[in-house]
Amino acid sequence: MEKLVTGIGGIFFRSNDNNALALWYEKHFGINAVQNYKPWQQEAGPTVFAPFKKDTNYFGNPDQQFMINFRISDLDKFYEYLKTAGVKVDENRLNESYGKFAWAYDPEGNKIELWQPIDEGK
Repeated sequence: MEKLVTGIGGIFFRSNDNNALALWYEKHFGINAVQNYKPWQQEAGPTVFAPFKKDTNYFGNPDQQFMINFRISDLDKFYEYLKTAGVKVDENRLNESYGKFAWAYDPEGNKIELWQPIDEGK
């Protein structure tokens, strides 16, 4: 089959307070709140699409049905920014052959994965 899918066009999820959560992501991650601006334009790069087993504990909260992974150019710098800004972060960090990982939580408790691919930044 001819490759017709060119990338992920959006991520949509439910929220208790969608406006407040959109503003939080805009403030800390630089993602434009769609209601007010043009959609966020991200840099090209690898995207992992990986369904997990239903009983995975990788997301933390068993009620969390998805986890967003953001590519980060300088994970150490961004991690320190989040901590300084009062964002809840996981103290556990992980270094793998394909990159460095850290985790944070949005105001509604959704676990967010932060990934610096091995060829990005430092």
